[in-house]
Amino acid sequence: MLHVLYLIFNEGYASSSGRDLQRVDLSDEAIRLATLAHGQLPDDPEVAGLLALMLLIDARRSARVDAKGDVVPLSDQDRSLWDHAQIAEGTALLDGAIGRGRVGEYQIQAAIAAIHDRAPTAADTDWPQILALYGLLERMTGNPVVTLNRAVAAGMADGPAAGLAIVDGMDGALKGTHRFEAVHAHLLEMAGDSDGAIEHYRAAARLATNLPEQRYLTRQAARLQARQSS
Repeated sequence: MLHVLYLIFNEGYASSSGRDLQRVDLSDEAIRLATLAHGQLPDDPEVAGLLALMLLIDARRSARVDAKGDVVPLSDQDRSLWDHAQIAEGTALLDGAIGRGRVGEYQIQAAIAAIHDRAPTAADTDWPQILALYGLLERMTGNPVVTLNRAVAAGMADGPAAGLAIVDGMDGALKGTHRFEAVHAHLLEMAGDSDGAIEHYRAAARLATNLPEQRYLTRQAARLQARQSS
């Protein structure tokens, strides 16, 4: 049940296709059902962890797109637009869940979301702590998406070479997806390899099926191309 609710929420958070980045109807319904589940199972730490995760991520909803519906990356979001009451609610749920002593994957993901939400600016983000949590989550789940997220965290905490080493060591589970190509591009840009980053941003844009993400990735490639030409 929890996994189904998680999938519904994720589709609402980042729609797999279509003209809009988010499907608010799905996110709201997932939160509603998770709230009902928590009411029925108030002592289950993973139910509380999943609800906390949804609230902590959904709290950024208003800042994730601009007036044109284009993607605003987390690092550039206006944090004053975040729903801080919702962040406080999610954080309280998470603290209560972790205090029960049985930590699961949804609680860890919620803890990562909470670190992002607590940072007053992107520069204040505790990337070493996020990297450690992704390492724990990877050992717990073996999920390649987690490995890809760990690569991003490693790049931010320890430099792009550390992130690229993780990406280069990944098997084929995510290769050929727009998320893999986008992360690869981001790390190459951080490393100063503009040609490689342009190539991978363009590949990510071709593979993306959500129009706002396509536009964002295309703009990233164009930005680097223009910088090279100037």
